[in-house]
Amino acid sequence: MSGHRILVVQHEDQCPPAWFGEWLTAAGHDLDVRRPYDSDALPADLSGHAGLLVLGGTMNAYDDEAFPWLTDVKRLAAEAAATGVPALGICLGHQLFTVGLGGSVVRNPRGQQLGLTPTGWRPGVEEDPLFREVGRPPRAVQWNNDIVEHLPAGAEALATTEDGDVQVARFAPTVWGVQMHPEADEHVVAPWAA
Repeated sequence: MSGHRILVVQHEDQCPPAWFGEWLTAAGHDLDVRRPYDSDALPADLSGHAGLLVLGGTMNAYDDEAFPWLTDVKRLAAEAAATGVPALGICLGHQLFTVGLGGSVVRNPRGQQLGLTPTGWRPGVEEDPLFREVGRPPRAVQWNNDIVEHLPAGAEALATTEDGDVQVARFAPTVWGVQMHPEADEHVVAPWAA
């Protein structure tokens, strides 16, 4: 599946596609990176795109008034779920997919999740079409204040923390969200830490 145009929504300079950008480009895909915080418009729909990647950011999933493009991202997530366009939401993207598809997100009552943390893969995840192909890392970078409170109807948690917080979810047959940051290398994480 090479040579496809992938829509990438980047919410902040410090949250680039990083490794995902490299992997998708190496696989022959064309990245259409939109930076709405820098006045890039998001498309009205996903026609012309074979996939959707929504990255992280410091805002929360309900900050539509301050960051109006978040409403469009939620709409695009719902379109992907309805039409079978492959989509992945990372951190804020995961939370936007949750809200856009009818679930809810809250501030983590246990405080910020931060650092390299264990991934609590649930039984049966090896049958998931995405994670069967890409593998299941035992640990991942977490850097978030908010968590999924309730998954949308029909969504399935594929990994959870020891406290039961959703780390990975499949929202629809071709739509996934990950609370962790699999895209983040040391060049991405270092400015966050600073």
